[in-house]
Amino acid sequence: MYFSYGETELNYLRKKDKRLCAVIDRIGHVNRAVDSDLFSAVVHHMIGQQISTRAQATIWQRALDSLGTVNAETVLDAGIPRLQALGMTFRKAEYITDFAEKVHTGAFDLDAVAHMPDAEAIRALSGLKGIGVWTAEMILLFCLQRPDILSYDDLAILRGLRMVYHHRSIDRRLFEKYRRRFSPYGSVASLYLWAVAGGAIPEMAGGKAAKTAERDKA
Repeated sequence: MYFSYGETELNYLRKKDKRLCAVIDRIGHVNRAVDSDLFSAVVHHMIGQQISTRAQATIWQRALDSLGTVNAETVLDAGIPRLQALGMTFRKAEYITDFAEKVHTGAFDLDAVAHMPDAEAIRALSGLKGIGVWTAEMILLFCLQRPDILSYDDLAILRGLRMVYHHRSIDRRLFEKYRRRFSPYGSVASLYLWAVAGGAIPEMAGGKAAKTAERDKA
C-alpha cells in the first residue's frame, strides 16, 4: 500500500508553485509505502530512530519473523530480552515494551489518536517514551496518511527545499512560508522534496544551488 494522492493534490501544488510544478512533472508519481496498522507503525518508527534505513529494515523483518503479528500482546509476550536480541538497543526494547503495556492496559488510547487533529495527535504520540515530534509527524504521514505534514525537523525536507529553491539555509520563518504555500497538501510536497533530496533530479545535486542563490529565489 502506498501513500494515496492524485491529480487534485498535484494540480493544487502545480498552481501554487512553479518550481514544485517542474519537479512534479519531472519526477512523476512517487510511491511511498505506508503501514495501515497504527501500533506496528509506532513500533516500526521506534526501531528506525538513529539508525540507517537498511538496519531498520533488517530489524523490522526479524521482528516480523519472530513475533508474527506486531501488536501489544506479542510484544509483551516477547519481553525486553527477546526484543533486544533482534538487534535493537535495550533502551528501544524498553520503550517499545512500555508502549505495548500502555496500549494493553488502556492507559494510551491508540484508536483515539487516529481521530485526533494533527497537532493533538502529534502531542499524544510524542508524549510516549521514545517518540519525538519528528517521529510522530512521520507516523501521521506514513500510517494515518494525513495530507498536510511537512516537517521542519526533517533534514532531507530542508535539503530538498534548499535544492529546489536555491537557498543557502532554511530557517523557521522561511520554512513556514513554504508550509503555508503547500498547505493543505504538505504531505505530497514532502514526497517530492524527499525525492529531490535523494537525487531524483541529478542536476539539482551538489553546489549548483548556492551559485544562483540570491538571484532566483521563489
